[in-house]
Amino acid sequence: MPDLQMFPPEPDYMRIHTRRYEVRAYHMADDRLMLRGVVVDEKPVGLYIEQDPNPLWMHHMILDLEIHFPSLVIQKATVTFREHPHLGCVNIVDHYKKLEGMSITRGFNAKVKELFAGPRACTHTTALLQAMAPVAVQSMWSMRVASARTRGVSLEQLGDGPQTASPVNTCHMWEESGELATAVREGREIEIPLSISKRLRTLGMSDDVWRE
Repeated sequence: MPDLQMFPPEPDYMRIHTRRYEVRAYHMADDRLMLRGVVVDEKPVGLYIEQDPNPLWMHHMILDLEIHFPSLVIQKATVTFREHPHLGCVNIVDHYKKLEGMSITRGFNAKVKELFAGPRACTHTTALLQAMAPVAVQSMWSMRVASARTRGVSLEQLGDGPQTASPVNTCHMWEESGELATAVREGREIEIPLSISKRLRTLGMSDDVWRE
C-alpha cells in the first residue's frame, strides 16, 4: 500500500494549533453533485486547559452545497456550526444562502470576497468555501465515471457527455498554448494521470485498462 500520510513526522517543536480542511464530493444524480466541506481548528492536549486529556476544537463548521451538473450552479447551500467561540457566531449562517444561484466556476472567488469577506461573514466558513470551489471542477470527470457505474455502462457508451468546466488556464500545466490544452483541441489522447498509472502498475495492470 502507498504511504497515505499527509504529513511527515512531527518536527522537534511544541505544536500549538492544527487547522484541517476536508472536502468531499458526492454523486447525487446524473445532473447533481454535492460538496461537503468541513473546517476544524484544534488546540492540542493540555495547551489551553492543562488538565484536559483531549484536544480542544475551537471551530467546527460544515458547509453543504448541492450543485447542478454540468452548469455548476449552486442550487442549495447549508451551513452548520458545531463549535464556535461566541454565541452570536451562528447569526451569520443564513447569509450563505446568497450562494444559491451562483456558478462555482471562474469568477467565483471574486464574488465570494465581495459577499463574504471580512466582517460580512464568518472568516473560517469563507476560507472553507474557497477551498471547496476547485473540488467541483476536479469532480467533473468523476461525475461521468459515477454515472457510468450506477448505470452499469462503459464510459464509451456515455459518449462525450455534457460540456463541463474547462481546465484551460487553471494552472501552468493547462496553459492554453501548452501541450495538454493543444492535445485536447486537436482531439489527441492525453497522458494518464500519474496516480492512476502508478496504481495500475501496483495492481499488475497496464495503462490500457484505463483506456478501455
